Amino acid sequence: ADGALDAVSTVWLLHLLPQAAAVVAECARVLRPGGVLITTVDKDSAHDVGCDIDALFAPFRRDVAHDAAAAVTGHGARHGLVPCGETVFTGHGQGRSPRSAAEAVRADRLRSVLALTPGRTAALLRDLAALPGQTQRRPDPVYRLLALRRHG
Repeated sequence: ADGALDAVSTVWLLHLLPQAAAVVAECARVLRPGGVLITTVDKDSAHDVGCDIDALFAPFRRDVAHDAAAAVTGHGARHGLVPCGETVFTGHGQGRSPRSAAEAVRADRLRSVLALTPGRTAALLRDLAALPGQTQRRPDPVYRLLALRRHG
């Protein structure tokens, strides 16, 4: 029902959905005045930041992030949600190695993040295989949580 909930959580969801604006609107609808939406934002950009894997992924990254903080904040503002806090947390044990990154590319688990064609995929896999420390995990990602409060 409208205005029925004190809180809604969409952790690791919006980055998967092209219709993130509609999800944020629905969250706003079911929140009572003063209720809070807690969501992860900028999820995919947290991986591989500043490391050799990120350098290889950079030319293939999609420009559209459904969970970009500015976009989520904008969607929320259109429905009476205002930022009221944020924090970060480390994804312990989630750092990628060149080998695990290659496995993710082969399994097509990064399609929401990387725009790859068969030829580009082969070149990226060759480049990943050439990196040192094939099983050495790079730094763990640091994820961002955003809190939006329903105004009124």
